[in-house]
Amino acid sequence: MPQDYHLSWEQYHQKIEQLAQTIHDSGWEFDQILAIARGGLRVGDICSRMFQKPLAILIAQSYTGQQQGSLHIAPHITMTQRHLSARLLVVDDLVDSGKTLAAIVSRLFQEHPQIIELKTAVIWVKGHAQFQPDYYVECLPHNPWIHQPFEPYDHWQFPPTPGAT
Repeated sequence: MPQDYHLSWEQYHQKIEQLAQTIHDSGWEFDQILAIARGGLRVGDICSRMFQKPLAILIAQSYTGQQQGSLHIAPHITMTQRHLSARLLVVDDLVDSGKTLAAIVSRLFQEHPQIIELKTAVIWVKGHAQFQPDYYVECLPHNPWIHQPFEPYDHWQFPPTPGAT
């Protein structure tokens, strides 16, 4: 059984900065960032600030807690522009099975013919992934559960339960 992978906020932000550096070092030019929410929101926000590119958001969900279930993708993308740009960087936190990112990339090309170039970027790729992103920071061949620093908020409720943090 794989070991769990735990990160602090500082380690998490360092991973995002490493991802941004990898993208920058590639020399690839893009016009817009599409963050896959929820996991890719922080990645997208930070990269949007670092690259000074507009951010769009698409919500997708396939996990409930630590269980992967059916994939649900929102019908609309939230953005301030009228259309997605021709050169698009799609970011998420990780590729686990790869089903989510593969489905989103396929849908983007089908529904947005103005896209001429699209690349994907994530912090982590698990060993059993069936989709290979263009950019990533770390490959995790033993497929651990990644405990990201915001996960304690998954167990909060209002009013907060004493000791929930």
